[in-house]
Amino acid sequence: MIILYFHQHFSTPKGSAGIRSYEMAQRLLKHGHLVTVVCGSYGGGVTGLSHDFDKGRREGFVDGIYVIEFDLSYSNSDGFVKRAMVFLKFALKSIGVALTAKYDVVFATTTPLTAGIPGTFARWLRGKSFVFEVRDLWPELPKAMGVITNPLILGAMSVLEWVSYRSAHRCIGLSPGIVKGIAARGVATDNILTVPNGCDLEIFSDKADVWRPEGVLATDLMAIFTGTHGMANGLNAALDAATELKNRGRNDIKLVLIGQGKLKPELQQRAQQQELSNVIFHDPVNKTKLAGLMASADIGMQLLANVPAFYYGTSPNKFFDYIAAGLPVLNNYPGWLAGMIKDNNCGYAVEPDNASAFADALEHAADNKELLPDMGERALALAKLDFNRHNLADKWVAWVTGVKK
Repeated sequence: MIILYFHQHFSTPKGSAGIRSYEMAQRLLKHGHLVTVVCGSYGGGVTGLSHDFDKGRREGFVDGIYVIEFDLSYSNSDGFVKRAMVFLKFALKSIGVALTAKYDVVFATTTPLTAGIPGTFARWLRGKSFVFEVRDLWPELPKAMGVITNPLILGAMSVLEWVSYRSAHRCIGLSPGIVKGIAARGVATDNILTVPNGCDLEIFSDKADVWRPEGVLATDLMAIFTGTHGMANGLNAALDAATELKNRGRNDIKLVLIGQGKLKPELQQRAQQQELSNVIFHDPVNKTKLAGLMASADIGMQLLANVPAFYYGTSPNKFFDYIAAGLPVLNNYPGWLAGMIKDNNCGYAVEPDNASAFADALEHAADNKELLPDMGERALALAKLDFNRHNLADKWVAWVTGVKK
């Protein structure tokens, strides 16, 4: 079977972006299927193609996957209008592939929501089987965050959401809230499957080249955040906690923020102005180097802005990376991940917007380091039992390839 796979932000493990699509494509290959991935040029991502673009496009095999990459650069630090235009251009170019390529099933994954457009065209104009994967609920999340307020844009996105969900023969949601949101749009529950992000146990079991950033001592408690520095991530909460720790004189606790994003310069400026020497910023790193950092870390920080839509409506890559590495997790908002941390006693779940509670948790970890290895073991056990990437990918493959028109 040939799967046409649309993911605008596709990356191999050599990049610093999430690799869910790469791993899913690899699993399709292991099951004997052929895969063509259609993507753009994502900041921090590495598609595996390096030759020049020809008329805005380049293509070739990457680790057995046939990759079609459009010359459409994208970064989380871009403004809203620029990002929206890139999304639309990718969707329009993808329609051409969907209407001309040879394949059996078309699969599309968000974000952005416009990823569903080529799948919708393939379904209705070519009669192809279409599976749509939803990683975030749009327009619910940007509306809840106040990122998009224009009623016309929100209305258009709501229509696109409804059309995409109802055009797909099957849907996949990455969290309980996402699955509930899809069903609320009229999709039968029998046609929705939950496949959360998974744990790359093979990558994070490699403890080679252990390292810490400059400014972090071997004796310090190192708490790390690895991901986008954007509005959704609410990283001012980490700086608020750092301020609290500074006031308490806890110079032995370092908060390391690794990644890029629109708000990173603003966060760096705040840390500099407030002389927060306990906050260390670092550029993004690939998965191999990330594994070495996590092997040296004491705790992973799963942070998001305090938006109720996030509580059950997200499936963050970083959380699954942390537990795959056997790290205890500090989570600063309620929801399904906080529930797992509490149920498995594998970290700390603190209430949102409470710098004192955040700092208390880090102080407790620093003062009771002997407890952290057991927390980490329980985190790793959770990763192996419920979130092994290969097991989830096999479930995903069966759902995608078993779709009927």
